[in-house]
Amino acid sequence: MSAARIFVPADAAALSVGAHEVARAVRAEVERRELDVELVRTGSRGLFWLEPLVELEAPEGRIGFGSLTPDDVPALFDDEVHPKALGRVEELPWLARQERVTFARCGVIDPLDLEDYERHGGLGGLRRALELTPAEIVEAVTESGLRGRGGAGFPAGIKWRTAAATEADARYVVCNADEGDSGTFADRMLMEGDPFLLIEGMVIAGIAIGARQGVIYLRSEYPHAHRKLARALALARAEGLLGASVLGSGQAFDIELRLGAGAYICGEETSLLESLEGKRGQVRAKPPLPAIAGLFGRPTIVHNVLTLAAVPTILAGGAEFYRAFGTGRSRGTMPIQLAGNVRHGGLIELPFGLTLREIVEDYGGGTRTGRPVRAVQVGGPLGAYWPEALFDTPLDYEAFAERGGMVGHGGVVVFDDTVDLARQARFAFQFCAEESCGKCTPCRIGTLRGAETIDRIIQGERVAANLALVEDLCEVLRDGSLCALGGLTPVPVESAIRHFPEDFERAATREAVHGEAIG
Repeated sequence: MSAARIFVPADAAALSVGAHEVARAVRAEVERRELDVELVRTGSRGLFWLEPLVELEAPEGRIGFGSLTPDDVPALFDDEVHPKALGRVEELPWLARQERVTFARCGVIDPLDLEDYERHGGLGGLRRALELTPAEIVEAVTESGLRGRGGAGFPAGIKWRTAAATEADARYVVCNADEGDSGTFADRMLMEGDPFLLIEGMVIAGIAIGARQGVIYLRSEYPHAHRKLARALALARAEGLLGASVLGSGQAFDIELRLGAGAYICGEETSLLESLEGKRGQVRAKPPLPAIAGLFGRPTIVHNVLTLAAVPTILAGGAEFYRAFGTGRSRGTMPIQLAGNVRHGGLIELPFGLTLREIVEDYGGGTRTGRPVRAVQVGGPLGAYWPEALFDTPLDYEAFAERGGMVGHGGVVVFDDTVDLARQARFAFQFCAEESCGKCTPCRIGTLRGAETIDRIIQGERVAANLALVEDLCEVLRDGSLCALGGLTPVPVESAIRHFPEDFERAATREAVHGEAIG
């Protein structure tokens, strides 16, 4: 078949399963057949189980083929039906049922082609923002109901209003791209697949609060995203999207890209600011809040990638357009990442309100092993472990909080019935102990003692007494920690004990048997 363009993803997930090799095979076949075909390297659409997902441009739309190997490439150019043909990509049920707002261009465009970005609706939000006053921009973000997508769900408009109203000689916009939660990859996908969207969101935020400088603090484990962002920022400056006069408006704004050093704690906003200032990544006591005294003591809004990437849509479509998605106080769409023991791992984007069961069963397809789903953890390593009985909970900040969980960054990790939740509780303590910044005693010492205590429970030693000790430790961590790392560690531990007591009871049985044997 003939195609004017062939699209092969250059997303890190696709590269890990051979996308570069497939792209080389496409180039070789095009040259061998002397065809006039353009190879476009895109991001990923998020259908990870079909990667590398190759798309051919056809009169009826883009036709998908996946997952392809180099040996499958020659048949793409033959007239016969390819054995791995999937039909029009937009009509694949997994994609067709989604509401792609933030990720509308991911996997569709060349991420480093600014003209392609504009052809697909890019820069509409920024152009609209330049027609408004800063106060009107802040009001639009506030009215949209946008809340931080990084974990706490704090209303973005309140941060902006606070920073804009605080007297200062300088203000900053900081993007927290230190995506370190288990089961999360949405930030990476967007930075690799649609980096100009993040840049546009940061520029709008800068104009709104009167900042002239932005900083992207990027996770060190993301080399592909680092290269993409560096090139995108250079192109943005060359085209006048960044610099002394954004799009000729007279408004100045530029963005610096900084690489983290691998500390999970720098995902906490004040630790991140300390790191940016050249200090050890440790939590700051609050108040003052960063919106009042943040980077170098100046008003600073700190948002993660997904929060800032939602801003151009709000400005381009209007606050009511964005607010129309979602439910209750959870407005807009949420990019959800499916990982762990799941058949269809990847990224979906839908309005708030769908249930956890729909996410895991309808989109995830159950477990990859085919065994029953036993537990799901939502919200990263500090999220709650939930049993099947809670799967009908809607994805909603308040609904999750009422049941002892949190939405977090939208990571959903699935476990089948072979998981041992006592060992998962132990992992939560150990993870926090290793990642603690060491500034407060409950987190620095309490988590280490917690891991040791769970070890004793697993070994069947004084199980009831040690479970009581774990409860006390959790109370101290929750009430005495300086930040959410220590403060939220009890969430996975206590949820494992509450919802899966049989995993701890097995240890108690071992203790009883051991005691009888000694007697």
